[in-house]
Amino acid sequence: MRMRRTGAAAPLRGTRKSGPTPKNGAARKPARPVDRRTISVTVNGVVHTAEVEVRKTLADFIREDTGLTGTHLGCEHGVCGACTILLNGQAVRSCLLFAVQAEGAEITTVESLGSPEHLHPLQDAFRDHHGLQCGFCTPGILMSALAFLNETPDPTDEQIREVLSGNLCRCTGYQGIVDAIRDAARRLRERA
Repeated sequence: MRMRRTGAAAPLRGTRKSGPTPKNGAARKPARPVDRRTISVTVNGVVHTAEVEVRKTLADFIREDTGLTGTHLGCEHGVCGACTILLNGQAVRSCLLFAVQAEGAEITTVESLGSPEHLHPLQDAFRDHHGLQCGFCTPGILMSALAFLNETPDPTDEQIREVLSGNLCRCTGYQGIVDAIRDAARRLRERA
């Protein structure tokens, strides 16, 4: 038995429709051109100017237009915290912001923290206290912790756990992360 096709024929390969077929048989509206804007932001001390689609997220701008891939995308809903960066010194979820909203801003990403030869005290503490496993969530946690320690240089474990509640880690039990942030706070106070 042969199956009979019903309804409209499938479009030819390589053709595009500009929208759903109107039910009243009216002609399709042409696709809207993508709106673009030129933005200029300072990322880790370097000015980046680019023309971007107005719908492009800040996370995608950082990864694609600046080439800095330490900012990770996990949930893309602002829940997991993997995309956390500092925007004018405040921890924000870069997946929830459009790049055009950051026009003129100062952005700090995980790449600014240190180098393999000279780790930031937070990175040192995470290494020493086994505060990471797979590492996917680590950039976001480091940036959240950096903003937190800038405001709270001598935190309690309860305060550390509260700030960590905005970052999801599927590998660790968080205790190593709490220990690392507590130790990083001590190291930063001694360095000051």
